[in-house]
Amino acid sequence: MAEKGFKRKLTAILSADVLGYSRLMRDDEEATVRNISSHRVLISDIVLQHHGRVVDSPGDNILAEFASVVDAVNGAIKIQEEIKISNKDTPQDRRMEFRIGINLGDVIEEEERIYGDGVNIAARVEGLAAGGGIAISGIVYDSIKDKVSLGYHYLGEQDVKNIPEPVRVYRLLTEPEDAGQMIDEEKPQSRTFRYAAFGAVVLTVLVVGALVIWNNYFRLQIEPASVEKMAYPLPDKPSIAVLPFDNMSDDPKQEFFSDGITEEIINALSKTDQLFVTARNSTFTYKGKPVKVKQVAEELGVRYVLEGSVRKSEDRVRITAQLIDATTGHHLWSERYDRELKDIFALQDEVTMKIITALQVELTEGEQERIWAKRYKGRLDVKLKGMEAASLTRKGTEESVMRWGQLAQEMVDMAPELAVGYGHLGWYHFFLAAMGKSPRENFKKAYELALKTISLSEYDGLSHGLLGNVYLRWRQHEKAIAAGKRAVELEPNGAQVHQYLGYILNYAGRPDEAIGYTNKAIRLNPFPSFWLYRDMGHIYL
Repeated sequence: MAEKGFKRKLTAILSADVLGYSRLMRDDEEATVRNISSHRVLISDIVLQHHGRVVDSPGDNILAEFASVVDAVNGAIKIQEEIKISNKDTPQDRRMEFRIGINLGDVIEEEERIYGDGVNIAARVEGLAAGGGIAISGIVYDSIKDKVSLGYHYLGEQDVKNIPEPVRVYRLLTEPEDAGQMIDEEKPQSRTFRYAAFGAVVLTVLVVGALVIWNNYFRLQIEPASVEKMAYPLPDKPSIAVLPFDNMSDDPKQEFFSDGITEEIINALSKTDQLFVTARNSTFTYKGKPVKVKQVAEELGVRYVLEGSVRKSEDRVRITAQLIDATTGHHLWSERYDRELKDIFALQDEVTMKIITALQVELTEGEQERIWAKRYKGRLDVKLKGMEAASLTRKGTEESVMRWGQLAQEMVDMAPELAVGYGHLGWYHFFLAAMGKSPRENFKKAYELALKTISLSEYDGLSHGLLGNVYLRWRQHEKAIAAGKRAVELEPNGAQVHQYLGYILNYAGRPDEAIGYTNKAIRLNPFPSFWLYRDMGHIYL
């Protein structure tokens, strides 16, 4: 049943954006803003001429609707023709090339805006269009194939984010000689030399274009979050939640890899006190669920949300990411990266810097050192083990702890010069002691490994937290408090280290101070484990 007060309708949806918009803005912001403004006017006029209306135009994105799919397709063709003409005298590196996606779907209309999967699919289909090209969903193809004289390049069934069923996608071939052609990517045809040659030309153009300017992450229109409905007041600095990146690989065993990418970005962002970063434990509660940005922002009390996906295949990795201002529903930036796996370190740094730049945060020298401290120093083999080890820390079973220790020892053996393996190994021994397995021996090993980790990497806040926890077990309260405060200084957005310090202060006989740190841990991690509430109960007791 439709919700009261909302109007539903079937409509043809056109979504368009600019290929390489981020690069254009980086190179010349003022010229790009002038250019996008003139293109908006051109596109709006053509939409109107084809009996449509522009629904919204945030940033470089334009969303329009039409009563007829034929009008939508003809309007899109006209838009690309006119933009091609306007680009004729523009230098290649300054041209605005739009991608257009068209879908036919059921939408909700509210105050002249439209929402729903129909809109989302149009945006995802748009991301599969080439620069200066048009892509359509299967339902649009079925509606126009006998009505419009065009050719088609069938891309097959595509898995698209947040849509449960695959979507058939076609690229339009609009030249007169293309009429009646069908290139089938899944079932290549070679009945004539002309057809094969045409397919080869198209493939060459696509490959060259991809290497030069391919940058097509999927944009979608998002319902804004309500500040009044947020579970927590917005902090007085930029606040962000990084959702678990979707594993788009065929192998479910690669989950640890996509989770690891997410955690590395969260860890880097957490090292500056100029941001408010929600803890991974809270954002990972949304893993595998079809949640909306609006819901995430309201439940976690943040303004910005980062989401994305990872596809790892042999020695290649594809990462897509988009940063959204949840209070407006607008994208601040979105990118797609195709890199060799060995470039994963630089790629994570690039994504982190894009977020920091988009949120207009200026880093101090100390923050820069902490954020860019290289945990793995280019050792991809060690990093992959570290990612798998990090994924085990959330499970909490005896089997996962034992596997964690095995991976940690392998990391130390592979790269004894790196701190990261010693850090994992130290926490492994601490957990063994906490589980009652040779506590005296394992607490001593945890202490030695914490010192070793800190000697190799002073900026490892969790190892200072480990040191504080060991000192507490030994009733060396002042040393425990000092280590806990150093951990919080290094990880100002670390829910875990705030929890550690609150725990230490309480058992050192300073519960009034412990309350503040424990409350901060809950704010940073709104969906914590029961341990955090247990700690708060002990403090109040």
